[in-house]
Amino acid sequence: MGLLSGKVAVVTGAGRGIGRAIACLFAEEGANVVVNDLDIEPADSAAQACAAIRAGSARASVGSVADSRYTDHLMESAVEAFGKIDILVNNAGITRDRVIHKMTDEDWEFVLSVNLTGTFNCIRSTVPYMRDVAKAEIEANGRVRGHRKIVNFYSTAAIRGNPGQANYTAAKMGNVGLTRTVAQEWGRFCINVNAVAPGLTETRLSHAKARGDAGPFGIPEDQRAAMIQRIPFGRIAEPLDIARVVLFFASPLSDFVTGQCVNVSGGMQIP
Repeated sequence: MGLLSGKVAVVTGAGRGIGRAIACLFAEEGANVVVNDLDIEPADSAAQACAAIRAGSARASVGSVADSRYTDHLMESAVEAFGKIDILVNNAGITRDRVIHKMTDEDWEFVLSVNLTGTFNCIRSTVPYMRDVAKAEIEANGRVRGHRKIVNFYSTAAIRGNPGQANYTAAKMGNVGLTRTVAQEWGRFCINVNAVAPGLTETRLSHAKARGDAGPFGIPEDQRAAMIQRIPFGRIAEPLDIARVVLFFASPLSDFVTGQCVNVSGGMQIP
């Protein structure tokens, strides 16, 4: 019996990196998983990886969390596939870095639409399947059948500030406020809402790139090396390091924990 045996989870941005690690770990722990991604190939690949762990344990769903019509469909399709939603992980995120005097309206709005509005959209889209179901259980039986879990993402970059990422850090700190507010609103329904802030983690957003590389992903090599030097463990995080903390928040181990925001950075000191 795994920690998530019999549970149904929706994980956004799960085609690659941290999201994929979360989806696969959840499958290992007994959950059925709906894998969301913006691109069909990584979504299908991650769903197949979950299904290889446990047959029939995953479905892929392709679309942008910035679109509230899609997030409504995402949650509805999860219930159609597996009958319920117990866990929502709002992992989907994107960067479009530019120093603030060069940041365009499009840069600002695009990053906020995915990283902050996307989290809001997904939470609101679960209302019929998490909040309303819990409310009906309380009215019928005096209690819920079990805790339901929402795990959001913020960032150590948002905690300390990071040059070139005004849009990203604003969105991620917005998720802190959203986490704490929904935790209070939905606590009476035994819906736990917590958030995880990954530090430097080995994903396509953080690979080393040569200075002057104008590509949308990656961190200049010298800047990345300086960041690693500030980590007491002396290494960059692997996606599984983050996924294990998300598992704690998604599992019964955290049933009396809500409204909390945890830094998962290997002990990196943040002023």
